Amino acid sequence: MSELHPLIQDLALTLVVAGIVTIIFKRLRQPLVLGYIMAGFLVSPHMPYTMSIVDRADIQTWADIGVIFLLFSLGLDFSFKKIMKMGISPAIAATTIISSMVVLGIVTGRLFGWTTMDSLFLGGMLAMSSTTIIYKAFDDMGLRQQAFAQMVMSVLILEDILAIVMMVLLSAVAGDDAINGSQLLGSVVSIVFFLVLWFVVGIFAVPLFLRSVRRFITGETLLIVSLGLCCFMAVLSAEVGFSAAFGAFVMGSILAETIEADKIARLVDPVKNLFGAVFFVSVGMLVDPQVLVDYALPIVVITLVIIIGQSVFGSLGYLLSGQPLSQAMRCGFSMAQIGEFAFIIASLGLSLGVISQFLYPVVVAVSVVTTFLTPYMIRLAEPAYKLLERRMPKSVVRNLNRFYHDPSNDGQVSESAKTLWKDLLASMLANTVIYSTLTVAVIILSFMFLLPLLTRLLAPTGIGWLPSAVCGVVVIALISPFLRSIIMKKNHSDEFRHLWAERAVNRVPLFFTIVVRCALAIGFVFYVVNRLTNLGPALLITIALVAVSAITASRWLKKRSIQLERMFVQNLRSRDIEAQVHGRRRPLYEGHLLDRHIHIAEFDVPEDSSWAGQRLSDLRTASRFAVHVSSILRGHRRINIPGGDDIVFPGDRLQVIGNDRQLAAFGQALKMELVGEDPDVEKREMKLRQKVIAAGSPFVGKTLNESGIRDRYGCMVVGLEAGQDNLAIVNPNHRFAVGDIVWIVGEEESLSSIP
Repeated sequence: MSELHPLIQDLALTLVVAGIVTIIFKRLRQPLVLGYIMAGFLVSPHMPYTMSIVDRADIQTWADIGVIFLLFSLGLDFSFKKIMKMGISPAIAATTIISSMVVLGIVTGRLFGWTTMDSLFLGGMLAMSSTTIIYKAFDDMGLRQQAFAQMVMSVLILEDILAIVMMVLLSAVAGDDAINGSQLLGSVVSIVFFLVLWFVVGIFAVPLFLRSVRRFITGETLLIVSLGLCCFMAVLSAEVGFSAAFGAFVMGSILAETIEADKIARLVDPVKNLFGAVFFVSVGMLVDPQVLVDYALPIVVITLVIIIGQSVFGSLGYLLSGQPLSQAMRCGFSMAQIGEFAFIIASLGLSLGVISQFLYPVVVAVSVVTTFLTPYMIRLAEPAYKLLERRMPKSVVRNLNRFYHDPSNDGQVSESAKTLWKDLLASMLANTVIYSTLTVAVIILSFMFLLPLLTRLLAPTGIGWLPSAVCGVVVIALISPFLRSIIMKKNHSDEFRHLWAERAVNRVPLFFTIVVRCALAIGFVFYVVNRLTNLGPALLITIALVAVSAITASRWLKKRSIQLERMFVQNLRSRDIEAQVHGRRRPLYEGHLLDRHIHIAEFDVPEDSSWAGQRLSDLRTASRFAVHVSSILRGHRRINIPGGDDIVFPGDRLQVIGNDRQLAAFGQALKMELVGEDPDVEKREMKLRQKVIAAGSPFVGKTLNESGIRDRYGCMVVGLEAGQDNLAIVNPNHRFAVGDIVWIVGEEESLSSIP
């Protein structure tokens, strides 16, 4: 018999143990992540009493793939537009929390005498709260639909994004313990450049590709295409010096803006779960009990640092973002743990060889402890606030609560309250950064690939300057739409015209913005021509001025630039347009409800809900919970303002209006009022049985309806034997006679009850 490859044996052991342990953890209502870690510990070489994996290198390879797919899935849940709509409040909270915890982690590591890189990576790990664990805790405690929980989830999304940036920065500085400012600045500029480039190009190209092949794509092909794009971007990211996980996240965020995003997320989810499980199991394999004993004191101290630090700085961050003190403390106390990203950052440090081996099991142990404490920390927030309220001066508490402003208005401030200069300059800056990035990318790629190609192709002509001349013309032609957009974009906007007409003093700075952008465009052309020729400065400047003037005056380029921009905006908005057409967009009036301390929450009707099949009037949602069901989302249908006669079906998504307490009661009832599982499911097997009508049978002389076989015995007559190989459909008016052979379908117990 042929022997199995060690990889298959290791996977079998890993998945079987992980399956058993996670079932136990599910029964104990604990996060599955902890179950995976425990499974990894059980199959690791550190556990002498159980079977161990043979080849850790193969499992580590699968774990690396798991990180890629985990971050790809995270990108699918992320939207640049969603982040922009959040406003400044979550950004203030996330920045405050992360910066404070990073510093706290570095200080803690240095106090223990650890190396600079150990301390730096520790700070990065302590800064990342666990989105998965917090989401599950909110769900289990019935808090997910409350307003403070939604604020926490917004901050967690930003933390995940900043964690990606932090991973790239840590990779950049990992080669040297001496971290200098220029290296850090260069890393940030590199991240911004590639992020803008990939996102703009991706949003332009990927939706166009998917749209062109949409009628040929099935679920299977969409899965393959999506994972192929994910792996392609992971490889590309690694080639330019970033991590593969960063590239996977970027591709996920690009696909998140497409119409197919929801379907891709559903298709990728099982793949992510499989490889993600292997990753977390591999985390458990690195837990050495001896290390935990040797580093018991650091584990306890770091746990206290996280609990106290996140509670204090988390509450401070939310307070600075505009939350009242009570809400800020509920938010801050909810984040007192570390999770998945801490493991990913630790894996990065180990793969780069810049952190000590002990740090990984220490962080895993801290994560396990803080995860178990998460529900208790969430419950502790309210008593802690009441204690603080009693001990602090009343005027201080009152002033802290007055500091509150409604975060729902962030990003939705009326035009009359905005500064026109601020809007105009922000738009010009964003436009200039995007088109300058594209211009630089085209120039770099042209010099790397196009110029050598032209040199080889045109070498037989013997004209030495011809390849450079052709390359220069092609490059300037390619970047001309971008240069025109840099110069002309926003010059005819409402803000620009209003400021120009409002006061004469505005015209000089407005004209200056045009001059600066023209100078930038001239600089790009100057660089291209200077790189390809040996002309003097005066002639180079003249050529650049002529080229930019021609680009600005070209009506064809104007039309082409507008077409490209409209296509990009359409691709960027395609998912919103599709959601609006199918009725899945949240109503615009939701922001106004927050002023009245109520909001809209969405609830999915479970498949085994006892509410399924009932009318809204029978459920009495208004009288029982004091909430209003404003819409029912069913497939591609949206039923607005449903009436009492509208029926609830499994899988419906209910949009409900109420306050935190009312929505929590509604969600708890929907979650708990279920149809119980059938304990005798094995007895429900349907069987086919032959029945001969005997002389004493009660069915003799009766029709099918009169026999009661369906209503009384719960069975069905599927045919009357009309020959050796044929069954005839029983006529409802046929009266059974002695000797008739009928075929009946039903459960075993029901069939046995038929005389």
